[in-house]
This record gives sequence, C-alpha cells and structure tokens, in this order.
Amino acid sequence: MLGLAAVLALGPTVALADSPGTVPPGSAAVEPAPPPASAAGSDDPLVPGVVGGGRAEYPMDTPDQVLPPLQSEDGVPVPEPEEDVDELVEYLPRSVVGAACTATAGTHQRQVERLLKLRVDGKQSAADCRAIRAFQVREKIKPANGYAGPVTWARAELLAARKDLDPGRRCPVKKYAVACVDLDRQLMWVRKDKKITFPVVNIRSGRPGYATRTGWHSVYWRHKDHWSSIYNTPMPFSQFFSGGQAFHAVYGQIATPTGSRGCVNLGYGNARKLWDVLRQGDRVYIWGKRPGG
Repeated sequence: MLGLAAVLALGPTVALADSPGTVPPGSAAVEPAPPPASAAGSDDPLVPGVVGGGRAEYPMDTPDQVLPPLQSEDGVPVPEPEEDVDELVEYLPRSVVGAACTATAGTHQRQVERLLKLRVDGKQSAADCRAIRAFQVREKIKPANGYAGPVTWARAELLAARKDLDPGRRCPVKKYAVACVDLDRQLMWVRKDKKITFPVVNIRSGRPGYATRTGWHSVYWRHKDHWSSIYNTPMPFSQFFSGGQAFHAVYGQIATPTGSRGCVNLGYGNARKLWDVLRQGDRVYIWGKRPGG
C-alpha cells in the first residue's frame, strides 16, 4: 500500500480532493477540506458507561481520507470484529457512572424527551429519569441510570423511524435506488420507488469541521477490504460517494459523542448488508446537519 509520501510523490497523477479545479467523482461540487476542529476542553468528559465497552486496536472514529482512495495492492482482508459490537453501552460523565439515577441533564436531553413523549424542556426531572431508565432497561442499554446520552438518543430515534420513516418527506422517491441519509436524525436507508430495499439504521456522520457533504452524489468506487492510505486504518465495505467520503463499517458503537471525519459510518453488520444492496452508480441523497455539529 502506498503511504502519504509515496502518494504525494506521484504528482499530477493523484489530485488532492481540495485542489483548485479538481472535482472528485460522484460530486456535483467540492468543498475545500476544512481544518481540524479544535477539541473543546471538559472537566467531565463523556466516557463509555461500562469498562471495556470498545475495541482498543482500531479507532472508534475511523477518519475520512484527504486524498482520493487508492486500492491496496496486497489484497489483505480487513479484520472482522471479535466481540459483540451490538451491545449498547451509554456514554456519560464520570460523575454519574454507577448511579442508580441522576438529576444531571444528558447531552441529548431534549431529543430523548421528545421521542419518549415527555415534557420537552431540556431539564432532567425525577419523572424524566424514571422514564428514560425504564426505556434503557427495555432496550438493554447499559448502564440503565436515566442519563440521556448519545446511545439512548440513537436507539429512540431508530425505533421512532421504524414507525414513521420519513415524516418530513425529505427522501426523494425515484424509479432507481436512492441511499437516503438523514443527518438530523443520524439515520439512513435505501429505497427504490416505493420499496425500502435497505431498512433504516443508525449512522455517524461528520463532526464539526469535517461535515458530511449534503445534496446528490453517486457511488463511484467500492472496496470491500479497504484501508485508509493516509491513516493506515481499516475501512471495511467502503462505498465512496464524494471524494474521500464513503459509507463504511467501524469497529464498535456508532452512537458516540463525536462524529466521523466526513464519512458515513455504519455498524459492521449493517455495512456488510449495505454492500450487497448498493452498486456502483447508485445515487445518494444527504440532507440536514449532525446535532451539535
């Protein structure tokens, strides 16, 4: 596999995604690559609520590529997950880890209140905590302590979408397949005419400074066993649709406090299923904005 230095040494044969006058395949327009967002300091950072709730060998947040994708010459398969990545482990402040219930408002308090049909005020009441905790117990979210974090919000959003997939009618209905990506709710699905060919799933899109590009795109290149040529990081079941931005699997949970660096991340199992649904040339339509981004 070519490293960054080798790629840059190729000169004009490989164009930077943000080079003047270059338009990567699959994009109607190209945004310059934004600078990295500065990390905001926090005295009480969010952490997995249960020790061991992640895979240490590979980043939970697989970075987007700055350069157009390069195919590996060695053809080595990316590793498969070795643990239960479907376990729902909430992220919460260290101060509430292990608490039976908490009066601390969660990072997604308003969203969870709306989805659970509670009073939407963004303030954690005792009644809110009991209702959220009951939801967490029912959905096997750990720890079930009433904290409205990203995992609880993502699960509630997914369940609501299964009942009412597209309340805003944002996903275009076409005779051909369209991969619909809702950044507002961090969800995606695929439809062809009136038929849903890939059911709604949770996704993770770009963090502040690395926004996933909205609008129409096309799947222009696919690589099942892809590795990032910039970060030497596995990106299983990659399906590129806009420059270095792609659908691909990550190891671990999708609902984390931070987003990706532009890619649309899916859980490993969902990315593998999506691989069998989409084909090169299929259209992608993206709208909205990741909450907090």
